[in-house]
Amino acid sequence: MLTVVSVDVDGTAGAGAIWMVWRPKSPRAREHIALLEWYGEQWRDVGGGSGPADDPVNVDVLDVSNGGGTLSLTRSLDLPHSITMAPWIGCAKVRLGRDVGHVLIGARRIEAPAQRRLIAVWTSPYTSRAVRPVIVALGRDGVELSRLGPHDSLDTHTWAWLREE
Repeated sequence: MLTVVSVDVDGTAGAGAIWMVWRPKSPRAREHIALLEWYGEQWRDVGGGSGPADDPVNVDVLDVSNGGGTLSLTRSLDLPHSITMAPWIGCAKVRLGRDVGHVLIGARRIEAPAQRRLIAVWTSPYTSRAVRPVIVALGRDGVELSRLGPHDSLDTHTWAWLREE
């Protein structure tokens, strides 16, 4: 049995990601993230990764984990002089708390899915491949609940909670 957990497509960047789980609810569950790009009037698989499925996580507001990426293989064909000129396609799994209504991935606004989990995809220059866009969790009323910067390991809500403790 295969379950698609989440799909994200950034049409402007021509990139997409699919988060799938094989044998969900089984102790042997495995997940796979496939990265795609739009090239030559069709979607092409350019990479991804597999591993044991994560255990469910209760998230207060925002959790971003298990990022990955790949070099745009098909666009590197257009740029034969330097492989580093082709874009990097990056992704991360995002988990959201119950009060989150939307999430911003860079400038893109995505409605929070009912299962509170989504995959986020973006492109960047190869030289910036380790940098993810700013990720912001917004409440249903549009108020910012938490933010995670490109190099941050914890979101602002978690930092505030830790300071109080």
